[in-house]
Amino acid sequence: MTTGLEALRVLLADDNPHMREIVTVLLDNYGVKNVRSVADGSHGMAELRNWQADLAIVDFKMEPMDGVTFTRNVRNSPDSRNPYLPIIMMTGHSARSRVYEARDAGVNEFVAKPVTARTLLDRIVAVIYHPRAFVRTKDYFGPDRRRRADPAYRGAMRRSSDQVISADNMLSDPMFGRDR
Repeated sequence: MTTGLEALRVLLADDNPHMREIVTVLLDNYGVKNVRSVADGSHGMAELRNWQADLAIVDFKMEPMDGVTFTRNVRNSPDSRNPYLPIIMMTGHSARSRVYEARDAGVNEFVAKPVTARTLLDRIVAVIYHPRAFVRTKDYFGPDRRRRADPAYRGAMRRSSDQVISADNMLSDPMFGRDR
């Protein structure tokens, strides 16, 4: 399958080796071959010091450094090589409070486990082809947390993703290629 994602370099951080294997196989099926896997956020930060990733997929709960702390470090640490790195958070605990905690740490997207191939591809397409603008406030740095369109808004397009490209139409679009 040709997806246009073949050149991606992905950092995968999850303390469960079986989940790392599942996600690696899914990424491989999308054509993503350059994946570096680590067991927690601290090893992920070390990997990012030596290797430039295009995307990080991280578990919420890991020891000694969880995905929220990893995200905050990527976004705010003075020695972060890429504070704009797209980060997709995965978790088996998708309570609203966890989603908000991940969002407020600066993740770009959120995936509940068990992760499906379609959901993961949709989130990757969202962060790569439709990145949200980053904002900086006194207490936050990361992708714009507003997702809802305001029907009363009369200004210019809010972001490039206002023209939605889903994984389905991406795969059938000649720009991204087809299965040959």
